[in-house]
Amino acid sequence: MRNRLIYLVALLFVIACSSEKKKETASDSSQQNKSASSAEVVEQASFTDLQGNTVELSAFEGKVVLIDFWETWCKPCLSSFPTMQKLMENYPDQFVVLAVTPGFTDDKEDARTFAQNHDYDFEYLYDENKLHEKLNVQGIPFKVFVGPNGEFIESSMGSRGPEGDYKHAKEIIEKHG
Repeated sequence: MRNRLIYLVALLFVIACSSEKKKETASDSSQQNKSASSAEVVEQASFTDLQGNTVELSAFEGKVVLIDFWETWCKPCLSSFPTMQKLMENYPDQFVVLAVTPGFTDDKEDARTFAQNHDYDFEYLYDENKLHEKLNVQGIPFKVFVGPNGEFIESSMGSRGPEGDYKHAKEIIEKHG
């Protein structure tokens, strides 16, 4: 029984922290129908902050928004946080990170404790409206970029590494911001 539990936990970790990149863009013609539905779902997204208040995506109009699905145990998720913070500092009027906990294993208290112990200026949110399910998020990190007018830009699973994530996000900010 214990070996099965260890195997299950290890399998979950490998799946959840996959470094394989899967990307969907609004202009990807091979997945246009899926993109359209993803775009609709993302553009109407709302979350709950760590104090229990509803936060609408529309509150960040005018900025490129990164919806970054993460949890405290996900090393690839956390490795990009310093570079995303740097981007927020370099583009304060153009970019914001919504660090969204989908609740796979973390709860609001886990996210709250992390936020209190780390000096990131992210909007820490909880996915009570299950956007991650609507997007069929099967692993983290999972990033969704939204343009300044609330339009879906792209989504991807996995990590390019801290510098690759930085470079990619910077390109999106400079193109859409």
